This record gives sequence, C-alpha cells and structure tokens, in this order.
Amino acid sequence: MKLNCQNFNNNQPIPGEFAFCIPDPKEHVTLGGNKNPSLSWSDLPGGTKSLVLICHDPDVPSKPDDVNQEGRIVPGDLPRIDFYHWVLVDIPTNMTGIATGEYSDGVTARGKEGPDAQGGTRQGINDYTQWFAGDADMEGRY
Repeated sequence: MKLNCQNFNNNQPIPGEFAFCIPDPKEHVTLGGNKNPSLSWSDLPGGTKSLVLICHDPDVPSKPDDVNQEGRIVPGDLPRIDFYHWVLVDIPTNMTGIATGEYSDGVTARGKEGPDAQGGTRQGINDYTQWFAGDADMEGRY
C-alpha cells in the first residue's frame, strides 16, 4: 500500500495550517489551522475490506505542567507518551483519498461532531479529549 500526503513531507515540521497549535510570541501558543491534510492511497492489499487512518505522535511530554508556560521549559529527560491526534475508521476501499480540510477545517472548542462522518466513515475519540479535561473553555469530546 502507498500513502501520500500532498501538504508536507515526512519527518518535517507540520505547517501551521495543519497543526492544532502553533507558536505565538505573545501567548506562547495559539490555535493553528487544524486542517486535515490532503491524503491519497493506492495499491491496497488484496482482500482489503476497509481502511483505518491513525495519526499517532510517539513523543508528547507525559506531563503538561511546563508546556507553554512562562519561564518554564519541558525537561529533555521527561518521559514521552503516545498521543493520538486523529482516528478515522470504516474508510471504504473505493475511496482513494481525502481532500485538504474535508474532515477538519479549524479547531472546534469542546470537540467535533460525530462519530459519523462523510462517506460512511467514522471519527474516533482522540487524545485531545483527555488533554483538555478540566479546561473550562476547551473540555469536550475530540
């Protein structure tokens, strides 16, 4: 199977248009464009019944205490954890791609609608649900 992203390259920074948050000189961080990238796939293995797309980040700080805080630095030796940014399931095999912004075109405070989504797909709960737990403005189901 081949998977292609037309908006940024492997092992390169994600442009702000597609990131949930971006650096900000005054506020440390501000909300990014949070668009899903344009993705396409081909050469599915024989017998494939449906596809799953998982956006997995293996090195998120295990404690958010120092993240984006004035005068604080996330320690380099702080253990990192897995963080799931996006889960899309039940992608039909006749679907060959996703357009930029088709599933996400901005940050939705308190989370996205769902789980049902376009084309019979379903979006799973991601780790922003836990990240924003207890935040009066952002808590919700992501």
